[in-house]
Amino acid sequence: MRLKVTFVLFLSILPLALANLRVGFYRRSCPNAESIVRAAVRRRLTRDKSITAALLRVHFHDCFVRGCDASILIDSNRKSSSEKDAGPNLTVRGFELIDEAKKALEATCPSKVSCADIITLATRDAVFLSGGPFYFVPTGRRDGLVSDPDEVNLPGPTLTVSEAVQAFRAKNMSMDDMVTLLGAHTVGVAHCSFFLDRITRPDPTMDRGLAAKLRSICGAASGSNPDPTAFLDQGTPFAVDNQFFKQIGLKRGVMKIDQELANDPLSRRIVSGFAANATLFRTRFAQAMVKMGNIQVLVGNAGEIRKNCRVFNPRRRI
Repeated sequence: MRLKVTFVLFLSILPLALANLRVGFYRRSCPNAESIVRAAVRRRLTRDKSITAALLRVHFHDCFVRGCDASILIDSNRKSSSEKDAGPNLTVRGFELIDEAKKALEATCPSKVSCADIITLATRDAVFLSGGPFYFVPTGRRDGLVSDPDEVNLPGPTLTVSEAVQAFRAKNMSMDDMVTLLGAHTVGVAHCSFFLDRITRPDPTMDRGLAAKLRSICGAASGSNPDPTAFLDQGTPFAVDNQFFKQIGLKRGVMKIDQELANDPLSRRIVSGFAANATLFRTRFAQAMVKMGNIQVLVGNAGEIRKNCRVFNPRRRI
């Protein structure tokens, strides 16, 4: 897949070291780490354009529970459940790509590159290869030693803007960060069950044409596909751009929280700014992604560097 991408973002206004993370952390210990991850992402994108949305979701769901420590990657076993068993994570996917990148890294640089950094790097590369900004990612995260489904408490699609802001502020993210990161809905889909209430009765905040289209999609549910999906961005669903903000400005937001961003006085100005200025969105999206990737990271001697992203290292497991 060849994409014409000419925009490269240099985050000169952000420090290159965040909470002991730094750009180029693996320059000596594993010089080809970032290129190995990027190659895995590029291969997957050639056959599955939806992987960008999947990785963005993995990254968000990981960072908002115990911080960016790859706890979402741990598999459950007969003795204990993991975050993967929590309701919000049952449809999260993209784990095989992380496994592929980890296998290649272990063959080249054993026990050097954390699974948490692989998630962060892979997400950055998928965003860039899907037309979004390139941004430098500080690395040096270590992998967590706990994965508990009872700790998964993520902001959902039915929240109000005020409620969503509170959830993000709990992670030291601002309202501007929240609106910006929800711009990740420029790629990806939502199951009908997440927005059915908006199309089964008149909703003045939804475009009538979109409502009719979504009723047709959801009405095609069957035994083999009981909960169909619809694109969150009806314009360019596989491109990381500002079309999502243009769409919600036209009452074409699929999920409740998406449309409320354009309607609520708290967020409406930010939405309008992104809809009118693609460069502004690209810049802020890159900054917000770097900031999210710094949530409660483990560094130094904390945590571990897993050899297999799906299981804790035996000698360190608690």
